[in-house]
Amino acid sequence: MLKAKKGHSERNHELQGTDGSAFRLILRQNDHNPLDFPAILAYSPPNSNRLLHLRRYNGAGHAHRNYIEKTRCDFTFHIHQATQRYQESGRDIDAFAEQSARLASLWDALECLIEDCGFVRPDDAQTTFGFFGETDGE
Repeated sequence: MLKAKKGHSERNHELQGTDGSAFRLILRQNDHNPLDFPAILAYSPPNSNRLLHLRRYNGAGHAHRNYIEKTRCDFTFHIHQATQRYQESGRDIDAFAEQSARLASLWDALECLIEDCGFVRPDDAQTTFGFFGETDGE
């Protein structure tokens, strides 16, 4: 499912919203640390090559600091969410994150992203991987 890159494995999947908007689902897994991963939902604005990360489900492979709130997620699983406050502060729009006990692997992160973001699985997608048109997973 994931393709080997330098130091990690990755998979990108282009998605289209019902209104024609363009999104990208990005999955990455560190080759050496199974706790270091993101599952990302990004928006691609029209006539732009930018990708805006709307949601990012991270593993516990690193610490995260919320600069505005002055809080931390110390080597815990955490979920980033785009916020107006961080965008207006000049930081990445998804720089805010909260700890989460809902994920413990990249595949859990993908399941949470699918659930939280209101994705509708194709009728023939019996597993998360069917979402990518595949029959096998990990």
